[in-house]
Amino acid sequence: MTEIVIDASVALAWCFRDELTEAITGLLDWLQSNTAAVPTLWPLEVANVLALAERRRRITAAESAQLIALLGTLDIVVDPEAPARALTGILDLAREERLTVYDSAYLELAMRLGVPLASKDRELCDAAERVGVTVLRAG
Repeated sequence: MTEIVIDASVALAWCFRDELTEAITGLLDWLQSNTAAVPTLWPLEVANVLALAERRRRITAAESAQLIALLGTLDIVVDPEAPARALTGILDLAREERLTVYDSAYLELAMRLGVPLASKDRELCDAAERVGVTVLRAG
């Protein structure tokens, strides 16, 4: 059973030491024995940030590989419904809450599953609270 939705900012903070917080570290520990959900865009978003960080020499390919290996040990379920909801509920939510469609995909998933949302993104967290989603502010 999924217990939380995590966005890419949370997972990427496990790779970037300057972004680690007590909440981020605690969430990683918690996820060792719990399940998280992510929308279908999550793996692409994580991969894109890793590629850009390598290109900018913020991290090495080896550090990217370490994060990828870590993510492989966690029970992270990719929810397949986002594409079917993109032009309806997710777009509507983006309009209503003035979010990107990408951020709205995380919020819509948390709303649909009835679970908390973990993010470092202030605007996403604020929107989640406005619509009644419990938030773990990780940043």
